[in-house]
Amino acid sequence: MIKKLLMSALCVFAFAKASQAQTAKKSKQYKVKTVAFYNLENLFDIEDDTSIYDERSPIMEMAEGVRADVYQKKLTSMARVIRKIGAETSQTAPSIIGVCEVENRKVLEDLVNHPLLIEYDYGIEHYDSPDERGIDTGLLYKKSDFKVLNSDSKELIIYNQSTGKRNYTRDQLVVTGELDGDKMSFIVNHWPSRGGGELKSRPGRIAAAKLNQKVIDSLHSIDAMSKVFVMGDLNDYPSDESVKVALNAQEDRSKVRPQMIYNPYMQMGKDGFGTTAYRDAVGIFDQIMFTYPLLNEAKRDGYRYYNAHIFNPSFMTNKAGRYKGYPLRSFADGTFTGGFSDHFPVYVYLVKEIKNNGDK
Repeated sequence: MIKKLLMSALCVFAFAKASQAQTAKKSKQYKVKTVAFYNLENLFDIEDDTSIYDERSPIMEMAEGVRADVYQKKLTSMARVIRKIGAETSQTAPSIIGVCEVENRKVLEDLVNHPLLIEYDYGIEHYDSPDERGIDTGLLYKKSDFKVLNSDSKELIIYNQSTGKRNYTRDQLVVTGELDGDKMSFIVNHWPSRGGGELKSRPGRIAAAKLNQKVIDSLHSIDAMSKVFVMGDLNDYPSDESVKVALNAQEDRSKVRPQMIYNPYMQMGKDGFGTTAYRDAVGIFDQIMFTYPLLNEAKRDGYRYYNAHIFNPSFMTNKAGRYKGYPLRSFADGTFTGGFSDHFPVYVYLVKEIKNNGDK
């Protein structure tokens, strides 16, 4: 009888300990941050800049009398999207968002000061690129979340293989800073287009990937466990040579090792998802990938990757017709459609456990 009582007591004790452990596990709390990228589709102002060929922008091709109104509507469309990216989980707008197809710093200032975004107090990192169309990349960041330590612009020098003339394209923006004290770097890209055909233009994107790799190697030479993000409109799919070979991006996270890159959009591409449509072929041009330390499950004292997404709610999507399911773009046939962009944004969640030492 005593033996039975003792065994019962031990079972109750073991069950209680297991329940306590399970409760403790369930009670863990995490900070969630969103890191995003969005091609803003020809976010140009209404001023004629004689130093660039901005006359080719859709807004500058419109009648002068409607430009101001269209510009404000375009800003509203962009702000409306940005504030919602990742908010279903993080309950707020992204902490970091890389952007491309912007004309200059002024349009970014107008964007972050829009009534829909001003509460987030975004800072801006931007440099003018030598791109022949006058479009640049940029990085927006919440000043309350991210502290910039260093910023630079890396020039991509490539040449037209037929003419031998230089192809003036977008620089690559490199920003290093601290997200709640966690050091990480962001390379914001808008790789050369497929103008002239994919095969003919392919060397330009491979060169862009190699420049990314050079930047990553430089960061790793300072800290072998650097947290580095590569984000952008790559004008290439995750399965293309620029991504799979030149960057050696990995699809299987279990195979990623120190100083290697994981690309969660590789599997999404295989599953048929898309961020844009090139010549009626839906695919993923817009991607976010990152280095090994953001996958390191054993290292719990900083931010780590949780999961990746494409932001494609119904209000941003064509509902019917030939382009059903495609992104609802801003400009078409010389008019403003009331839409958003010809690209869907992409985003990843980063999580960080809240410790009992007051980390909030």
